[in-house]
Amino acid sequence: MNLWNCDLTAYTVVVRDTNFMLMEGSMKIGFYNNFIPCLITTNGVIDISDIVANINEGEPQLLMERLISSFDSLRPSLETAVSNSQATPLDQVQLRAPLPRPGKVLCGNTNYKEYVPIEPPRPLRTFFKSPDAVIGPGDTISLPKFRPTIFNHEAELAIVIGKQAKNLQEDQALGHVFGYTTGVDVSARAPEDGEAGLPGGYGKSFDTFLPIGPAITTADEISNPNNLQVRYWVNGELRQDYNTDDMEHSVAYTIAALSHVMTLMPGDLILAGTNHSHLGPLQDGDFAEIEIESIGRNGNHVQDSLKRSWDPHDLRQPEVLVARREAQKTQPNTGTWPFQKFGGES
Repeated sequence: MNLWNCDLTAYTVVVRDTNFMLMEGSMKIGFYNNFIPCLITTNGVIDISDIVANINEGEPQLLMERLISSFDSLRPSLETAVSNSQATPLDQVQLRAPLPRPGKVLCGNTNYKEYVPIEPPRPLRTFFKSPDAVIGPGDTISLPKFRPTIFNHEAELAIVIGKQAKNLQEDQALGHVFGYTTGVDVSARAPEDGEAGLPGGYGKSFDTFLPIGPAITTADEISNPNNLQVRYWVNGELRQDYNTDDMEHSVAYTIAALSHVMTLMPGDLILAGTNHSHLGPLQDGDFAEIEIESIGRNGNHVQDSLKRSWDPHDLRQPEVLVARREAQKTQPNTGTWPFQKFGGES
């Protein structure tokens, strides 16, 4: 959308212990305080409750889904609000998760080349993550009493579906995207010695294990989702720093492939996977921040009632990832239905 063509002073705003940051000159869509719908600009938030009143039945997620579906018809009123409304300064509000409980959360699994291209590409692998894991800017990641070998962060580009998508071709997929936000796929790894296993593959689905935000950046502001820099800091120390051009399967390919399995709906969320280089632990007292180029920056504190600790400098090293990828070159390629045959060829 190019509804944001207005004269703004370009500057960065940091709110409440740098819980979030907007990129220069940008405006976004989200919620604040008691999930009041808003436009978010570098000048502050603009309440759009009156504009969306006729589609608001009281549930924030349903409201956002209807806003997404009705966006084209709402755009003239939103443009007027940008021009004529007084913004509430960002340091006077609390932003909320822009998608409080997505209908689906789908995540890419090992979807990065990690320094070693493989041809034909390895199969696309994805998994479900609990929608109840979602938290917003400034919320706290609460580590459970389950005892894994480690809790890790995975900083990821998150894609917001804009319209119903079924049986898409790759060249159609981006036309079904409403926008993008940041996401962190917090992960409890395998249980430590002596700890029982979880009742399924749920180590990524604990409550609070999916920080997103600070808002949704509309798709027209992102010329190429596969050319964005992703960074992640813990207590001010940079850990992850990679570009989405390293994806093995592009955003468009991922959306299209998933649409042949299930119908994607407005407000569904897809996390595109991560480059695992320099993953490290999350532990009690940490303050962690993700930033994605042209989208924004989001921060969350970490709390652990058991006060467990890991070496914060024991990070996943690139040579480990290279060795894993090299080994995959000799493994059978089952392909990805419906776009790749068995063996990986298109």
